[in-house]
Order: sequence, then structure tokens, then C-alpha cells
Amino acid sequence: MTNFIPIFPLGIVLYPQEKTHLHIFEPRYKQLIAECHEQRKPFGIPVILNNRLQDMGALTEVTEIVRTYESGEMDINIRAIKIFRILELIKTIPNKLYSGAIVNYPDNQENDGRPKLVGAIMKGIKEVHRLLNVHKDLGKPDSPLSAYDLAHHAGLSLEQEYEFMGLFSELQRQEYLKRHLRKVLPILAGMEQLKQRVKLNGDFRNLSSLDLNIDPL
Repeated sequence: MTNFIPIFPLGIVLYPQEKTHLHIFEPRYKQLIAECHEQRKPFGIPVILNNRLQDMGALTEVTEIVRTYESGEMDINIRAIKIFRILELIKTIPNKLYSGAIVNYPDNQENDGRPKLVGAIMKGIKEVHRLLNVHKDLGKPDSPLSAYDLAHHAGLSLEQEYEFMGLFSELQRQEYLKRHLRKVLPILAGMEQLKQRVKLNGDFRNLSSLDLNIDPL
């Protein structure tokens, strides 16, 4: 499927079904959001990475306009629907302040994952959080978690989150997170050990020495 969508480029990566909130203050995006909300049509959030517009992003819908200010600025809630790829950028649209794009939607396999692998990834993420002394709710306690649900909790960089966006198989996404955790956990564990050694610096505990039967001079 190919179609035209208005776009709101941002330096964030959103995955399908992810919810977040935004503060809208630029005139072009106040126009975009007002129109999309009134007409109940989605818009795209393509990723800005290293100050460059990337090819992929998330098709998104406005679920709620939480507050509208006298200036016309808005606080809104949004939900990502699916991932798109830009085929052509439309910089100028008649009578519009915002830009748009012609996009398609890559096929996305969401049912080829492995439940045991999800459990291992969750265990690794919890260990990352423990080592960093971070307390985060993984969410959705009463339903199975997908790799999309876990990606933002795994300590990926923005570049890695965008790379992850380009994986269109649940099993591939699970394997990506597994490899990432295998790399990062030993590094964090080493940092924790270093931190403990630094804490001991200058703090001499009750130590016992090894008797080597050396005669005093």
C-alpha cells in the first residue's frame, strides 16, 4: 500500500502501539495536529538522526488533545500504528505550513517470535536496570510483551533504536535485543565491580595476612 501522509519529523523512534505525549508549539505543526485530529486522519513521524531526515518513521494518530493554550500550543497524546518508509518527500503542500511524504508500509511479521527468548530478554533488561540502579515499569503485566514493548527499556542508543525499527520480523527483533544485552551486560558488570573497588579505596578493613615464615630482619 502506498499513500500520502503529512509528516512531523522528530528525533525520536516510536514503535507500533507505543503511546507518548507531545507539546506542540510550532505554527506548522499546530496546523497539522488540528487538522489530523478534526479529520481523524493519521500523520507520520519520520526519524531525525544526526540532523538528517531518515527514510523510516511511525504512522501515528492523535488519541487526545489534553490541553489547548491561548497561544494555540497544545499538549497531546498520540499512538503509533505502524512503520512506514518514505518513497518521496513533498516539501511544499498548497495552503499548508507543513510538509508531507508519499510512503509505503513494509510487511511486518509479528508472530514468529519465541516466548522463551522474551523471558531471557526481560531477565537481561532487569539486570541492566539493577546495575544502573534504575527503576522502570516494563508495562503490560497481564499480556505478552513483544520486542517492541521491550526495546526502549534495553538501553539502546537512538541509532540502535532506528536500526531496530528496520527489522520486520519479531524473531529478528528478539535476537537483536539478545545480542545487545550480551554485549552491554559484561560492560556494566565490570563498571559495578570498579565502583565497588573505588569505594574501598583508602578504607582498610580487618585483613589477615599470609604467614610466609619470614624471619624479621
